[in-house]
Amino acid sequence: MRDRFDVVIAGAGPAGAQCARDLAARGYDVVVLETEAEDEFPRQSNKSTGGTFPSMLASFGIPDDVVMQFTDSVVIESPNDHYTQHRAGAVLEFADFKRFLVREGRERGAEYRFDSRVSKPVMEDGEVVGVRYAGDEEVYGDVIIDATGPAAPLAKALGVSDLERENQAIGIEYEFEGVSLDEPGYADLHDAMMLRLDHEYAPGGYSWIFHTGADTAKVGVCYIQNESYQQYAAEDRTVDGYLEHWLDTDPRFADAERIAGKQHRGSAHIQPPGEGLSTDNFMAIGDTVPTIDPLWGEGIHVGMRSARAAAVTVDHCLTPREPDTSAENISLYDDLWHREVAPNMDSRLLMTHLLYLAPNERYDRLLRDLNRLDQDTLSKANSGDKLAIARLLHLEDLPMLAEFAKRRLGG
Repeated sequence: MRDRFDVVIAGAGPAGAQCARDLAARGYDVVVLETEAEDEFPRQSNKSTGGTFPSMLASFGIPDDVVMQFTDSVVIESPNDHYTQHRAGAVLEFADFKRFLVREGRERGAEYRFDSRVSKPVMEDGEVVGVRYAGDEEVYGDVIIDATGPAAPLAKALGVSDLERENQAIGIEYEFEGVSLDEPGYADLHDAMMLRLDHEYAPGGYSWIFHTGADTAKVGVCYIQNESYQQYAAEDRTVDGYLEHWLDTDPRFADAERIAGKQHRGSAHIQPPGEGLSTDNFMAIGDTVPTIDPLWGEGIHVGMRSARAAAVTVDHCLTPREPDTSAENISLYDDLWHREVAPNMDSRLLMTHLLYLAPNERYDRLLRDLNRLDQDTLSKANSGDKLAIARLLHLEDLPMLAEFAKRRLGG
């Protein structure tokens, strides 16, 4: 078995698999180390909601046959109101999507080693030169990439990851049939992805219904154990309990039945990244680096963009004439990440603060504002446009804004 490659990637999620796919197409020798056994990949517990947009499919050449349902609109609900934005979307069959990326990477020449849990970096003269995995196995590379998500065993050991437990969002999702998508008193959810801001069902987070065809849908909740959670959470109610509470009290689920084998769990971090996303011979991509999409809760496209930024950086560093994987040279990845992967981070974090920490009454007012403003306001605010965000703020938000500023300054 070979023990040296141009690039070693830990993790075969969307970011790791896409990075391998890009690099193999460029002719690099790439190996991907994946924790799961090949015959179990991907486990249903390791899951995204699979909500994304056609721009991602087009940018990365993703085929339609991994899409469960193309959607026409995004709906946001508060306890007493709703807002509909007409925007094309796609709900992926996430397992098929991940398998497609792996298959394409292999066809282009990437090597995959399953049942290969990464434990720590292999160091030499203070720099990472390889990876320890599957007990005492080692593999070496010119560039090492951590795409393991919040576990981040390499990034943490190298001081690149600073994921904070209090910023970890946890979620659970079931797939159902028999969901009422045009229930009286609610928005029509046919061909829609719906996010609900309501502390009764997701304190410090949101819940969702994503239409997946006919009368089927993905239904889930996700929240951070933040101040809103501490204020609004019912004592001893788990994330499973919140989903059950929603299912028991929302008439759209009165006749719904779970689809066997379609229960999924996941987690991500809602926080700014650390000072650096790379170091000598090393980059962290995907959910190993926290990324923010406060409105849609969509991380697939951002993770895929980070993978592509890493591939571009490898090209930059491994030029045939003068290979240079020093921290200074590989920091191109940091520049690309902040400019193209997740720009306007502070402004978008402000939107996150508003969406997760505001009381229910503020959610109702937000949707009233959105319904009177033009359709572009929400998308612009989500992208970090300061003028659009300002149009959604009120005097009552000043204490929240002051608290946000205090946190960002480290107070």
